[in-house]
Amino acid sequence: MNDMTKPNITASPAVLSRMIAIVGEKNAVTDPEKQAPFLVEHRALWTGHSPAILRPGSTAEVSEILKIANETSTAIVPQGGNTGLVGGQIPHNGEVVLSLQRLDKIREVDAVSNTITVEAGVTLQRTREAAANVDRLYPQLLPSEGSCTIGGNLSTNAGGTAALAHGIARSHALGLEVVLADGRIMNNLNKLKKDNTGYDLRDLFIGAEGTLGVITAAVLRLVPRPKSVETAWAAVPSVQAAVDLLGLASQVTAGGVTSFEIMSREGVDIVLKHSSGTTRDPLATRSPYLVLIELSSQRESGLRESMEQILADGLEKGLVLDATIAESFEQAKAFWRIRELFGELQSREGGSIKHDVSVPVANIPAFIEEANAAAIKLIPGCRPMPFGHVGDGNIHYNITQPVGADKAEYLKRWDDMNEVVYKIVLKYGGSVSAEHGVGIVKRDYLPRIKDPVAYDLMKTLKRTLDPKGILNPGKVL
Repeated sequence: MNDMTKPNITASPAVLSRMIAIVGEKNAVTDPEKQAPFLVEHRALWTGHSPAILRPGSTAEVSEILKIANETSTAIVPQGGNTGLVGGQIPHNGEVVLSLQRLDKIREVDAVSNTITVEAGVTLQRTREAAANVDRLYPQLLPSEGSCTIGGNLSTNAGGTAALAHGIARSHALGLEVVLADGRIMNNLNKLKKDNTGYDLRDLFIGAEGTLGVITAAVLRLVPRPKSVETAWAAVPSVQAAVDLLGLASQVTAGGVTSFEIMSREGVDIVLKHSSGTTRDPLATRSPYLVLIELSSQRESGLRESMEQILADGLEKGLVLDATIAESFEQAKAFWRIRELFGELQSREGGSIKHDVSVPVANIPAFIEEANAAAIKLIPGCRPMPFGHVGDGNIHYNITQPVGADKAEYLKRWDDMNEVVYKIVLKYGGSVSAEHGVGIVKRDYLPRIKDPVAYDLMKTLKRTLDPKGILNPGKVL
């Protein structure tokens, strides 16, 4: 933890017994086989170990556990749905895991105030369904919606495919309930869009990855459900053409672009190859890049014409080579299916070195062109497969191993590739972590790239809110 106070990583039997008594034996997982879903990261990049997975059923139980942890300086790793991608939710050194999945109550849905109050263990999918039941939309959307939880999404400040129109996790939270390291409960579950009563403490805990406090509930902002949605798949000749097409779409719709995703041709081919026949190419035309465009509107008519105009203007300007508009909800889902599998199925081709980065939208073409060239120079034959959210500048810059290469040997070059890619990201005014967080993967890069004063303030906050260093030790800082 660098210069942070170091806690007792391994809980003593006596301390463990006290903690288990709070949640009850049936909610303390100590059997190694039953612990596996909590200890293995879903891509199997990390496997942790823990004396117990504690599953509290209330905020009060979380508070009592943290009081004991603070009293005895016992390390705790908070965990949501275990869908994180930077190792922040894994007990790498045998810490006690605090699973929040049983905090799964939807406390209130207020359609008049356009808010929903949920506990940390409620999945994103359940949140969206509850909003839909009152004709509202919770606008965050992630491929892992069935398993990722609201607490985890807020703790990592997750992004998603609708961030272009609606923002990331931080944008949706109006109020939080947080248990501090010493067990005190901060109840800030207000529905107010305007509250100027001093420091906005809510934002301290969003994106902190459980290192400053444990989020146990949140008031989230809802928006009206769109009355019409149109989805298109387009072949484009270059990344620059994709960025220009986004500009055109934004101009035509005056803010109606919900999602604008880019995918490299080679990556789409891998999805089609390895998806067991569940996907098919929407277009016969071959092109270096594909884009998935979604428009939404509160109007019941006119959106189809807007999409047609965007694509027609794009064809005329040479930004689009070919395109198709979904004729049904099922066809739109089929387009999205390719996008959702894009990163996942690259593993079928061997090792994949992944980067979650962001640059200003105008710099996306130059970044991808320069990064591609640098990656291939470093490892000849490697296959860059960038994809992601053009509208907010978030590119998932993945690089698959050369055909026939040894996977283990290729993955040994991960740090070398990071150095090359991150240097270009920073050159273009970007961030090395756009929506996945820091965890342990990018922890050691932080002091090198973060403003020194900002980094020192982060350490000061950690020491102030968690002086014994018990919350997710070794993560972020």
